[in-house]
Amino acid sequence: MALTQKLEMRQGQSLVMTPQLQQAIKLLQMSNFELQEYVEAELEKNPLLEKADQKDLDSFLTPPENDVKNQNEQSDLPLPSEGEVSKTLENMDTDLGNIYADEARADTQDRAQTPQIDSGWASLGTSSRSGNFEREGFNFEDVLSQEITLSDFLIEQMHLSIVNPAQRLIARHLIGTLSDNGYVGGNLENIADTLGAELETVHKVLKILQSFEPVGVFALDLQDCLKIQLKDKDRFDPVMEILLDNLDLLAKRDFAKLKRLCGVDLEDIYDMVGEIRELNPKPGSVFGGAIVQPVIPDVIVRPAPDGTWIVELNSETLPRVLVNNQYFATVSAKAEREQDQVYISECHSEATWLVKSLEQRARTILAVSREIVRQQDAFLIEGITALKPLNLRDIADVISMHESTVSRVTSNKYVETPRGIFELKYFFTTAIASTDGSRDFSAESIRFLIREMIDAESLDSILSDDSIVDQLRTRGVEIARRTVAKYREALKIPSSVQRRREKRAAI
Repeated sequence: MALTQKLEMRQGQSLVMTPQLQQAIKLLQMSNFELQEYVEAELEKNPLLEKADQKDLDSFLTPPENDVKNQNEQSDLPLPSEGEVSKTLENMDTDLGNIYADEARADTQDRAQTPQIDSGWASLGTSSRSGNFEREGFNFEDVLSQEITLSDFLIEQMHLSIVNPAQRLIARHLIGTLSDNGYVGGNLENIADTLGAELETVHKVLKILQSFEPVGVFALDLQDCLKIQLKDKDRFDPVMEILLDNLDLLAKRDFAKLKRLCGVDLEDIYDMVGEIRELNPKPGSVFGGAIVQPVIPDVIVRPAPDGTWIVELNSETLPRVLVNNQYFATVSAKAEREQDQVYISECHSEATWLVKSLEQRARTILAVSREIVRQQDAFLIEGITALKPLNLRDIADVISMHESTVSRVTSNKYVETPRGIFELKYFFTTAIASTDGSRDFSAESIRFLIREMIDAESLDSILSDDSIVDQLRTRGVEIARRTVAKYREALKIPSSVQRRREKRAAI
């Protein structure tokens, strides 16, 4: 068959991922903190975007949450017209100017009523908004205090304990390797090679550093950390050393084997274990570590007077931005070069698309959240035992969205309910059949029942996995023993043998 070249036309459909579509998808899966950072970056680089979350603008602009709080099922939220935005921007300076004028008059009255003091501190206390040191409840430490870090605390001790410059260099390097828990990070031989120092010298400096406060820092591992603290208390002896050398047996609560290894009776083992429990396995944690970002819910669910649920977006997580059409019109009219006109046109297009994408994101999150609340109504009323099995398709089919969209919406999004704050993905669990086939149980509710059973067990009635299976079947749950074992391990609950040892030792 001869190969020839020819031209032909074909008609077809395909999905093209435009930059705007990619941006909308990217915004949809962002958490509220990531979204805030993204919007702030866009505000910096796009001159046509205006931040509109000031309280002074609430009387002019209708915030997005007023629309999303409305429980009527509407497909679109109205966008502010260009005329409304322009009018708002025109009146902004006048109204804010009045506010600043009122504040200036208030400051003048405050200064008139404040007695004059012949002191260098007088200028600091002439206004109610200034740092008046004489007002009730003022705490000087609130202004001047600064949290000291573990590194700073150790460096201060190093200057007092180590004089040799070479040893100080090694000490500074070891301080820099410390983890948040106070352990040395890295191998000492590698550290010696990096610094070009003798391994013996590194060990000598480490020995000095291990005498610093808090006791236990600069340990190489958990066993070393406990040894340092016990030596400081003068409680480290050969028997205790054997116990620390077998921490794996202690973790398993195998006291019978520890008794044989240590050559003491069981009561002595319990006493030594009690001393170990009083130690701090993470001495560096007393100075804190990285700042823990609190979970801020994206959606708030609260009961309505008629017995239903009100689902609304958290206004604190909604970045509100506007397109400054007045500025766009002014700059466009004065732009003479073609590249300037292209630039300002692109900025206007990107700003308009960002505003629409943010509103579409809010509508999508609200639609998904409402449907989740509707289908998990029993959970909000009765608790976790009433949590229904749910998958992405169950939500996507009802709200006419794709499963991938629902998956993006539920990622890194949290909802505040009367029963606590949960990630939206928490409500999606697999189904476990009942013994009679009449209903399905949520895997999360089964895990809750397993923990509830184990928490209620006594030393005389430790439940094995088979016993848990039998009890769940009496409640109508058809489940395999290996599934129970998998759920128990996921809950970090030890086996029945280890639980019996723990309860027997009262630990």
